[in-house]
Amino acid sequence: MGNNDTVMNRWLVVVGAIAIQLCLGAIYAWSVFTPQLADPAGAYAFTVKQTQWVFSLGLITFAVVMVIAGRLQGKMTPRALASIGGVILGIGYILGGFFGSTFAAQMICIGFLGGAGIGLAYVVPIAVGVKWFPDKKGLITGLAVAGFGFGALIWVKSAGAWFDLLNKLNFFGLGGVQSVFMLYGVIFLVVVIAGSVVMVNPPEGWLPEGYTPPDTSGASAALNGAVAFETGEMLRTPQFYMTFLTFFLSAMAGLMVIGCIKLFGIDALSANGIEKAVASGIAGTAMGWYAIFNGLGRIVWGSVSDSIGRRISIFLMCALQATIMFLFFKLGGTSIGLVAGACIIGFNFGGNFALFAAVTADYFGNTTVGKNYGWVFLAYGLAGIAGPQIGGFFKDAAISSGAGVDAWVTPFMIAAVGCVIGAVITLINKPPKKA
Repeated sequence: MGNNDTVMNRWLVVVGAIAIQLCLGAIYAWSVFTPQLADPAGAYAFTVKQTQWVFSLGLITFAVVMVIAGRLQGKMTPRALASIGGVILGIGYILGGFFGSTFAAQMICIGFLGGAGIGLAYVVPIAVGVKWFPDKKGLITGLAVAGFGFGALIWVKSAGAWFDLLNKLNFFGLGGVQSVFMLYGVIFLVVVIAGSVVMVNPPEGWLPEGYTPPDTSGASAALNGAVAFETGEMLRTPQFYMTFLTFFLSAMAGLMVIGCIKLFGIDALSANGIEKAVASGIAGTAMGWYAIFNGLGRIVWGSVSDSIGRRISIFLMCALQATIMFLFFKLGGTSIGLVAGACIIGFNFGGNFALFAAVTADYFGNTTVGKNYGWVFLAYGLAGIAGPQIGGFFKDAAISSGAGVDAWVTPFMIAAVGCVIGAVITLINKPPKKA
């Protein structure tokens, strides 16, 4: 089938994808809630590790449900799948608003239900986008998930403003944290459903104007996604496990920083003589810049990979992340260093979501990326446990022992070494050949 005038403008898919991902990215704003949740004199008095468990459960549920979502794509329309995800995400946060006064309730509402909603909706824009843009896979996967990173900035900044306002309004009689949960839940439900309207696959056989499909024979087919691996076939290749491990190690570093940057920033700046309230504001600014560069990294790394290739892009991203993680403890002691380090870490972390989605399409097939990427993405879910929990463990240990800011050295070194290993693995990970 050729192009025809009745086919919708494919860039509408990008608009819908960004709208959806802006809401899904709220999970990366979690650090803005942790100071209030972990305040020993506050309404919640969670331990730092408990706050990280809510975050971790959301991430692992997100990843596991993505596998389920991949299987569901063959049984329902992308529009329906994304809409269901938006409903579950929205309801999770609304319930978290009304009932989230305890750790267990937040685990269920924000962690489990919120994570499940994200997992159902997340893969839809990627799978649909790759089908509409076979000529720009790296760029389009970057754009499709850029909203996830930029969304964190919106929710971080707006949460800070909403805390005080909703407290003053006595919004449904809830405290600042829970009232923000409920307000966000309503917004997520409405916006994700609206973005889902354009989540439709192109007609069978449709191709972009002027696009010639690549050669599907010989070695070139293994580099452009023309050869489709079913999930079982993919899971029998060593390339899957090398890709999985690299994603895990790279994502672990970024997720550790997302989960603890506010706490680390306050500790590091305070240890260098900056008043705690001022340090908190600077750390919040660093969170915002992290989110901006997280979104930019998805677009830039995805676009760059279309030119220089996915393998070399992943190698460079891991190598750069390792370098900055080795330096971040020292950098974080100054305002400029904390913000600059957060920008670089966020930029590289964002690249993961464009590069690993695109390399999954390259290695294992454009047409099967929707169901295969969920399995690769499980690496991110495991990283969502490992990264934040490592950071939370050393922070809680420091509180108990009085070790102070030096407790942050070890988790950053662990993350740095992991990124070095990921870079090395990438150098030996070549495209698979289908038997």
